[in-house]
Amino acid sequence: MSPAPSPPPDPRDAGTASGPGATAGPPALSGSGAPGGSAAPDAPAAEVAVGPRTFVRHYRLDDAAQYTALARESTRLHRPWLFPPRTEADYLAYARRLLDDPTRAGYLVCDRTDGRIAGFININNIVEGAFLSGALGYGAFAHSAGRGLMTEGLSLVVRHAFGPLGLHRLEANVQPRNRASIALVRRLGFRLEGFSPDFLLIDGAWRDHERWAITAEMELRVPRAVPGAGRPD
Repeated sequence: MSPAPSPPPDPRDAGTASGPGATAGPPALSGSGAPGGSAAPDAPAAEVAVGPRTFVRHYRLDDAAQYTALARESTRLHRPWLFPPRTEADYLAYARRLLDDPTRAGYLVCDRTDGRIAGFININNIVEGAFLSGALGYGAFAHSAGRGLMTEGLSLVVRHAFGPLGLHRLEANVQPRNRASIALVRRLGFRLEGFSPDFLLIDGAWRDHERWAITAEMELRVPRAVPGAGRPD
């Protein structure tokens, strides 16, 4: 982890999630659980955290086919907020950065009923020292939109970040018109801390963002999900 604040999050997975079901990840661990190592394609996908309807695990290189197929199916949902990798080559480069870079960590939210990937949550720009902070990036895939899976998944990642990872603060930077993403972080108890004009270069233009954050002392609100009930996420 770096000793000083690092640049803004990667626009591909910044907290600028797309549409209903989109949601806005400590350094990613390898399959063996050691920081900074590359996960082998056949490494076991160990669960990092488990909830009633989802579990969270690290990225794997052999997730490329499933992840990119879901990203392509979700293009209409994601645009114009989010640009996850849609080819296997792009996915492998993206996943390796998350696995190898000690200032990032990546997690996949999976449906407990079938293990299918529901979405992703990354913690970028992790800083140690007196800051102990990270910037969230997240997104749901279209088949999981409106089912509450990412709400539960994000709550699991926040608990993991404030527990085993030892972070104190998580920030989600969200474009003001991305109402679904704002609703998600508000629902979980994040507070609005400010507004950053021209904050991130996304889709060819510098975009304004609202800064939402939660700290370890704050209450993480986890709404009760009704199975089968539709909701923004």
